[in-house]
Amino acid sequence: MKTKEKFADSIFAQRCPKNASASQVADAACTIWHDINTALSPVIGQQGVVALIKRSLHLQHICYPVLKTIHGSKILPADFSALHTLLIKETTTNAVLINNALLNTFYELLTNLIGTSLTHQLLHVVFVPPSNGAPVQDILS
Repeated sequence: MKTKEKFADSIFAQRCPKNASASQVADAACTIWHDINTALSPVIGQQGVVALIKRSLHLQHICYPVLKTIHGSKILPADFSALHTLLIKETTTNAVLINNALLNTFYELLTNLIGTSLTHQLLHVVFVPPSNGAPVQDILS
């Protein structure tokens, strides 16, 4: 099972190339957030996902003051453009640290709400690295 501290690290290890630019980090981060939204929206609703994201921003804007720029703004369901814009303006290291802090806080909030087991069950698709190849086709003889 993933621990809170390892949640973001394990996802980024699969989704973000080594020596990535801040832009690549931002792209990977938004893809991850989109996948989280897709996985959780049917269960807790899009507004539930937004509420957890807002709470994560609120809890992390003290450690990362740059988050204040999007903390108070209106966050729309499945729209991570504000986060993307924020991350591409940061150094690569800061972009990773900021997003990891948000992901880990989100994970902690979610596990406190629904439990670790259900969180892992719902977010299993986030842990699976995206396929880069064409789907395998069955050949019937």
